[in-house]
Amino acid sequence: MFRGFSSVSIDNKGRLAVPSRFRERLTSIAGGCLVQTLSPLDRTIWLYPITEWEVIENKLAILSDFDKQSRRAKQMMRGYATDCQLDSQGRILLSQELREYAGINRQAVILGQGNKFEVWDQGSWQQQRDQWLEQLGTDDSVPSDALKPLSL
Repeated sequence: MFRGFSSVSIDNKGRLAVPSRFRERLTSIAGGCLVQTLSPLDRTIWLYPITEWEVIENKLAILSDFDKQSRRAKQMMRGYATDCQLDSQGRILLSQELREYAGINRQAVILGQGNKFEVWDQGSWQQQRDQWLEQLGTDDSVPSDALKPLSL
C-alpha cells in the first residue's frame, strides 16, 4: 500500500529519486522493477511495481477491442508502458515521452495511490489540487453512488 505526498526533483537525465520510505517495499515486493505509463485520465505518469502492473495488464487483456473506450485505454496504457528499475541510489529514469506528456521538467510530486504512484509536474499538481478543492467547497451535488458507502 503506497500513500502520501512527496516533492521530488528531476535531474538533467530525467531521473527521479524515489522517496526512501518506499524503496524497501518496492525492492521486497517487486525486486525494484517498476512500470511507468501515462494516465488516460489526467496529464500524469502512473508508476506501478511490476507485480501490480501484471494485475492491471490482465484486466486490460479482457477488455474488448470492439469497445472504443476499452481499446483506447489499452492503446494508451500498454502502448506507453515502459519498464524501469531502481538504481543503486533509488532512482528511476522517467521516459522522455512520458515526461513531455505530463509536462514534467525539474520539480515533480509523487502521490501514493494504494497500488501505484502518480507522478505530476509540481505546478500542474498544485493548480489541479486547488481547482478540485474549490469545486468541493462549492459543489452541492449529491455524491456519486460509488462514494455513498464512504464514511470519513
